[in-house]
Amino acid sequence: MVKSKVYVTYPLAEEVLALLKERCEVEMNPENRVLSTKELLEKIEGRDAVLVVSASITEEICQAAKGKCKIFANYGVGYNNIDVDAATKHGIFVSNTPDVLTDAAADHTFALLISTARRIVECDKFVRSGQKGWGPMNMIGAQVSGKTIGIIGGGRIGKATAQRAKGFNMNIIYTDIQASREFEIATGGKFVDKDTLLSQSDFVSIHLPFLPSTKHFISTDELKLMKKTAILINGSRGPVVDEKALVEALRDGIIGGAGLDVFEWEPELAPGLTELSNVVLTPHVATSTMDTRIAMGELCTQNIFAAIDGKMPPTCLNPEAKDKR
Repeated sequence: MVKSKVYVTYPLAEEVLALLKERCEVEMNPENRVLSTKELLEKIEGRDAVLVVSASITEEICQAAKGKCKIFANYGVGYNNIDVDAATKHGIFVSNTPDVLTDAAADHTFALLISTARRIVECDKFVRSGQKGWGPMNMIGAQVSGKTIGIIGGGRIGKATAQRAKGFNMNIIYTDIQASREFEIATGGKFVDKDTLLSQSDFVSIHLPFLPSTKHFISTDELKLMKKTAILINGSRGPVVDEKALVEALRDGIIGGAGLDVFEWEPELAPGLTELSNVVLTPHVATSTMDTRIAMGELCTQNIFAAIDGKMPPTCLNPEAKDKR
């Protein structure tokens, strides 16, 4: 039997590749870098499926893949790297990996929150440098327990983050397009408008998809509404925060600190960001646990196998693509 051909755009765990190889002929980009459009066009030729990791899937890519490729299986819950409308037009399914990464992302969000509040990175450097000025007023941080956390975006990860905050006896408020009874039952959170959330929260945690409507959702005006002691956490998508405005706010004491796992122009950072001591930075690793990475790969594989078999992928984002074939 002739095996279907799959291309993987970025190196993944061998466990994931082994699953794909049970039914497919697999080729993977061996380099830890995102392929250019030209390179990707060459690699996707004749493929039945593409497992997309970080790569940009444009109209040009979709046009070249149509007729043969059945699915772009995105390795992640966010899919702003894929032109879903173009894929739909050319009869190509697009899928993502929700649910399997929720806990890891929420864990990391809270790790950023505590690390920033308690100045963990600064403390680590202080001890390692051999400084001796230890004392009761050294490295004063911000209290977490009992404080107010504002969750922007009450979806899966926002809810999971709020559940962790509940364990710290925090007062939970949230905002979204509309109130969520599910969120409130799970967390005890109270729905408020955006301005109220920003002005009342000691910690603001962002959990939004990147859409035209959410670009620079937090910018200069929003930062000025926050408490001078407030800490902003972003583990969603970089462009949701105006990074240059954030640097100014952190530098000028408009807010107290920030914990960031994503960046507006990643891997490039806004000038001045790395010079600030009141920000904790991690390289887009919120879901980087082996358990999660393998689970994401398993879900991608399920989606690919379903598409190859002429079935609807389990987490398909554009079922209407079936009618375009």
